[in-house]
Amino acid sequence: MAERYRITGRTASEIAGSVERLVAKGEIPPGARLPTVRDLAARAGVAPATVAAAYRELARRGITEGAGRLGTRVRDAAPLPVVPHAPLPPGVFDLVDGGPDPALLPPLGPVLRRARPSRAGYGEGPVLPALSDVARGALEADGIPVTRVAVVSGALDGVERVLRAHLRVGDRVAVEDPGFASVHDLVAALGMRRTPVGVDDDGPQPDSLERALRDGARAVVVTPRAQNPTGAAIGADRARALRTVLRAHPDVVVVEDDHAGAIAGAPGTTLVDARRARWAVVRSVAKALGPDLRLAMLTADATTIDRVEGAQRVGPGWVSWLLQEIVADLLCDRATQRLLDRAAATYARRRDALVGALGRHGIASHARSGLNVWIPVPAEATVVSALLVSGWGVSAGERFRIASAPAIRVNVARLAPDDARRLADDLAGALGAPGARATSR
Repeated sequence: MAERYRITGRTASEIAGSVERLVAKGEIPPGARLPTVRDLAARAGVAPATVAAAYRELARRGITEGAGRLGTRVRDAAPLPVVPHAPLPPGVFDLVDGGPDPALLPPLGPVLRRARPSRAGYGEGPVLPALSDVARGALEADGIPVTRVAVVSGALDGVERVLRAHLRVGDRVAVEDPGFASVHDLVAALGMRRTPVGVDDDGPQPDSLERALRDGARAVVVTPRAQNPTGAAIGADRARALRTVLRAHPDVVVVEDDHAGAIAGAPGTTLVDARRARWAVVRSVAKALGPDLRLAMLTADATTIDRVEGAQRVGPGWVSWLLQEIVADLLCDRATQRLLDRAAATYARRRDALVGALGRHGIASHARSGLNVWIPVPAEATVVSALLVSGWGVSAGERFRIASAPAIRVNVARLAPDDARRLADDLAGALGAPGARATSR
């Protein structure tokens, strides 16, 4: 088996790196068993302790996991560097990219001209007071109990810092299924185990969350609105049901990833309150203000926010005050607020246009909020390939799923209503749905 997989190296670091490269290339597939420690040590001519150390490093990084008597196996979704999707052929409409419509982002020229860097040294605090004030107002308006505000480098950075603050390698984390692939990868990369929670249009399903918590999940990561990939949004009734489940598990860390914020197309809601011991809410500005503005506001219970800021102090120190000034300026700007309202309305029309066009063919879909439409299909690869031939690039749902059913994800951020109708026609043709009509682009 060692020879089959061409694992090389003389040190633990070299062996671990060799395995990682082979997994990244697909030469060691997900679920594959690695050689036993003694077998690989004998073939490589190294001490068993060296191989054991390499395997520990791979497990720590979430690439492998123990399989009892079966030894060590590659995780089903190992957290390897994710290469951006392969370039689509010329003329293919890119509905894979999960970003916002650039035409609906605020221009940065005026705010950059107004920016006056105010941080001159290392002595100031980590958060610009003006940004803290505007974040506090927005979060409290959605019923979130703000202790104080921290600033992190995007939503995933905030989620990672909170999980690191409370959990250890091997701990279980309840994640949405289907859910954001990068959250799934992050949990695995931290050496933690994903426990899937089923999702419908109203968000995480209470019974599924209850099972995950009974199975030992020590944290849960939820998306209150614009859930990626399904567009689910947690309403008042579902929020009450989920809070009831969570009250029976007071020690579980609740992390809310509000990545879309103002342009989600659904009201803000929360599952946390000031009585909960460990919680955090992370609200990013990337979808609303621009992907390169790598900033998110985070509030949490006092212990969690202390640990997050403590880890920042021994690492990057703080998120650039210049970046914080730009974001605070934009969030306080009336023209920007009007643009964000227009963006939310535009995305809603584009979602509705595709959902309506699909419905006329009898094709079910999910898209209550956000930038994506989730469409159940019987065979992802077949449908993705057929749509590519018709001029559409869409995402296979496999990247987003753990145990849920096959589907495709369509990003509608730049999909005009006429394009939505043509896409629905072509998808109906690919599925062999009644009334299908082939179109060309």
